[in-house]
Amino acid sequence: MRWENLTDSDHARVADTALFGAGAVTTRTFDTPEFRGITFHEVRARSILNRVPGASRMPFEWTVNPYRGCTHACVYCFARKTHSYLDLDTGLGFDSQIVVKVNAPELLRRQLASRRWQGEHVAMGTNVDCYQRAEGRYRLMPGIVEALTERANPFSILTKGTLILRDLDLLTRAARVTDVGISVSVGFTDAELWRTVEPGTPAPERRLEVVRALGERGIGCGVLMAPVIPFLGDEPAQLRATVRAIAAAGATSVTPLVLHLRPGAREWFMDWLGRHHPHLVRRYERLYAEGAYAPKWYQRRITRQVHDLAREYGIGPARAGMPRRIAEPAPPGPAGPAATEPVQLSLL
Repeated sequence: MRWENLTDSDHARVADTALFGAGAVTTRTFDTPEFRGITFHEVRARSILNRVPGASRMPFEWTVNPYRGCTHACVYCFARKTHSYLDLDTGLGFDSQIVVKVNAPELLRRQLASRRWQGEHVAMGTNVDCYQRAEGRYRLMPGIVEALTERANPFSILTKGTLILRDLDLLTRAARVTDVGISVSVGFTDAELWRTVEPGTPAPERRLEVVRALGERGIGCGVLMAPVIPFLGDEPAQLRATVRAIAAAGATSVTPLVLHLRPGAREWFMDWLGRHHPHLVRRYERLYAEGAYAPKWYQRRITRQVHDLAREYGIGPARAGMPRRIAEPAPPGPAGPAATEPVQLSLL
């Protein structure tokens, strides 16, 4: 593994400085059922705030990623390519060789206190899931959320993990002082499809329970309906069932995103497709002939269908200009206690 060659220039702002050296790596395995077959590489990172490359389509500039690799093992995960920077396998290696930045909370506190930091929005869960199973053991997110809260720094979290509910009190506290966005990823509710393409994730219905639980605490939660998988999860009845379940969970918004297949993910997904659905290989080769993204006509069709269904079920894309924090309760007046305003959250 080439730890010493992984520099900030890969994803951040300072070139030619190793994020961590080989001497700072501790490799561990745990003989427990949930971690059997998984290797953890504990590192002390030198940087945790990463600048998103300018060419990225992402609507944010800064990210925090306490982990590399992900035990969710989603066959389509676009982040698989990042494992190749460490000479690690982008297939099974991505699912089972997890890099843990054990000093992430303390490092983030230091970087947020820097005079150079301007308090920009920080996105989490956009590369690999910060609430994957490893977080249950390493507990990095409480310190990260606390560090952002102390500085009233706006942030967002995208997750498939139900473990986020462990930090519900911390997130509620953060939402009182800064803009907090939480989105849960649920691309489909088909149980058979879930078991084969997202084998390490909580079931879709459990993720929707997260949406419901957050809403009950006054923290609205949007759903990223991603990915919509062509020819496997895009039938009108499938889209309807998913949007209906999202609405029933009380999601504040639903935003569809069609599967994209970047290098690293494309090879792994196509190999999976050839084994599980060989009759679809040629259709995928045609649909993705121009690159990583499905044709715009297909993306527009899916977006239109989902938005139509969302309106039917009373939800839609996140709306601008709505409250984004939990309001402090006003003193009780003649009419009784004032209601607490829920947080209206953007996707990211």
